[in-house]
Amino acid sequence: MRHILTAALLLLAALPLRAEEDLLEPEQAFRVSARLVDNANVELQFQVAKGYALYKEKFKFSADSGAKLGAPSMPKGQIKDDEYFGRVETLRDSFKVRIPVSYAGAPKPFKLIAGYQGCADAGVCYPPQETTFTLQPVVAAAAPATGFQPLNSLKQLAGELAGGEPELLPADQAFKLSLTPAGNNAVTARFDLAKSYYLYRDKIKFSVVSPAGAKVAGIDLPQAEEKTDPNFGKMFVYHDGFSATVRLEGLSANGGPVKLKASYQGCSEKGVCYPPIDKSFDLVLGSAAAATSTAPAAPAKAAAVEPEDTSESGQIAAMLKGGSFWVVVASFFGFGLLLALTPCVFPMIPILSGIIVGQGHDITKRHGFMLSLAYVLGMAITYALAGVAAGMSGTLISNALQNPWALGTGAAIFVALALSMFGFYDLQLPSFLQSRFTEASNKMQGGKFTGVFAMGAISALIVGPCVAAPLAGALLYIGQTGDMLLGGVSLFFMALGMGVPLLLVGLSAGALLPRAGAWMEAVKSFFGTLMLAIAIWLVSPLLPPVVVMLLWAALLIVAAMYLRAIDPLEAGASGWRRLWKGVGMIALIAGISLLLGALGGSRDLLQPLQIFKGGAAGSAIAGEPAKLQFRTVKSSAELDAAIAQAKGKYVMLDFYADWCISCKEMERFTFSDAKVQARLKDVVLLKADVTGNTAEDKALLKRFNLFGPPGLIFFDKEGKQSGFRVIGYEPPEKFLQSLDKGMP
Repeated sequence: MRHILTAALLLLAALPLRAEEDLLEPEQAFRVSARLVDNANVELQFQVAKGYALYKEKFKFSADSGAKLGAPSMPKGQIKDDEYFGRVETLRDSFKVRIPVSYAGAPKPFKLIAGYQGCADAGVCYPPQETTFTLQPVVAAAAPATGFQPLNSLKQLAGELAGGEPELLPADQAFKLSLTPAGNNAVTARFDLAKSYYLYRDKIKFSVVSPAGAKVAGIDLPQAEEKTDPNFGKMFVYHDGFSATVRLEGLSANGGPVKLKASYQGCSEKGVCYPPIDKSFDLVLGSAAAATSTAPAAPAKAAAVEPEDTSESGQIAAMLKGGSFWVVVASFFGFGLLLALTPCVFPMIPILSGIIVGQGHDITKRHGFMLSLAYVLGMAITYALAGVAAGMSGTLISNALQNPWALGTGAAIFVALALSMFGFYDLQLPSFLQSRFTEASNKMQGGKFTGVFAMGAISALIVGPCVAAPLAGALLYIGQTGDMLLGGVSLFFMALGMGVPLLLVGLSAGALLPRAGAWMEAVKSFFGTLMLAIAIWLVSPLLPPVVVMLLWAALLIVAAMYLRAIDPLEAGASGWRRLWKGVGMIALIAGISLLLGALGGSRDLLQPLQIFKGGAAGSAIAGEPAKLQFRTVKSSAELDAAIAQAKGKYVMLDFYADWCISCKEMERFTFSDAKVQARLKDVVLLKADVTGNTAEDKALLKRFNLFGPPGLIFFDKEGKQSGFRVIGYEPPEKFLQSLDKGMP
């Protein structure tokens, strides 16, 4: 028994020694690596083995004279009661530490010393460890045309503002771009976006600077996300990292050196939009590309870049996700059903009926339906091809619509189409062309599905001009989207809707043939009214508000007359007649309200009679909120002079741009608020319009460490800048609180 106890005691005494032998070396228990992210930040990756932990308070970081470190950003750890150090916070598993770094001059190599200490769960603690890293400067893309340099690091972040405003990254960190050769005539562009930042799809452009004669043939972009804005409508953006292929032409067969210019623009989810960014890249395509750096050349000047025609082939291959796609498709199917009720479609019915009759008396419903389906598919594919063409030219159409002459021309076209729908004249092919198409179709053998399919395509050419008004409106809408997939599918379903009566003809073997009547004219009048509404909408940005209100009033009143709004109901009038009279009365009342409001001085389409409310008349045009009066400054010198003149008063500086969504929101919702205007009554209001993104605009933005509008800077009565500022959109209630902080 005594020998057994002795052996047991010896075994227990040996356990700590065995545990000591099983402990990992410090280099294995605590693996660490370091790298420079962008010359402004160092990132250390710690990998802690299972059963081990590092003490958060034991971390120490230093650098030699080549660099200066800021406060490290550490993850949150676990609290534990340690037998050696008491209540401490520990870090386990894998985690990262980010440290801002700055330099006395240009970035240069420096040594980073990382100190840390940890323990094993077995109860053994290691002595303090120290690892030294030699870090080389990152050869990164040149600073964007905004003039910001990544060396400013966190000092330039808008997040270092009083009041706890969220940080804004420099443009180079928010939107990273790198280019790599992809063969002899293509380049792969890689965009890496920071979290909560996005790029506009239509702002991504590439152009060839050299060699002469070379140009961008197209850009293949991936599927973008749809983003709807109350001011600018539907837009497409990228939130995550993505790659695009830039196809080139005009280069030698073996590639060679090429200089590309990239332009793009993005925003923060907070509502701050960065100015357009331009960068130049020098690359060598072909066999020598592997030995060539893709570092960009010197920053390009902030000159306007001619937009390149870009290919949307990536959109065709990708499946469009999101409910809005199918809502548009369903809407076009509904348009097709309405078009099918117009007499313009009737010429197709005898053509199809003749095909079916040619099969004899023994034709079945199934055979008749299949013949009709082949005919409708031939017609539908013709419309789909037209939709694809509109999608291919979408960028050009949308750009042209920003031109006043193009807007006016487009409106005139819609007016002409509307008049044709009202029956003033017919739009169709000349009779000799129609007869030739008809003869060609009659020569084809009926009954064969291929021949019937071709007949449907030819019939679409005959009938298409007759329905030019709604078809033209559909193509213009699709052209605005620039989406070939949406264009083709939408018009395909539109043609299917038009073909529903034809399918019924085939299914019934000619027994169900709709008859034309006066009620069908109402469908044409409806489309004519829509054409006129689109014409007014197109020219609205070009006309004074009072003229726009008068045009809408005229359209509603005339439409009410066509609906016989003021005609007495006949005895025994049908329910439909009563319904349309009610719709006409609503249109008449709305039109008269707009007319009275416009003549009385109102400029609000939604509340035209606001002017007739008593009390506030005289100070401003009713319906149009009184606007704050800002004085425009274009440079730091003008700003300093304005601040000096305003001594003894508070000053608010507003950074604005036409392409800034949040700026529009501030003007429309916040600056128009009565309480906000009262609060700013005795404040000198200055505005810096940075729409042009000129050198002076960039310098002014840089002076206040802003990356783009909107930004509101406050100055006290002595002309000193306040420690509080507003970045992004704020509703009136929150903005009033910000004013109290910025101008106490």
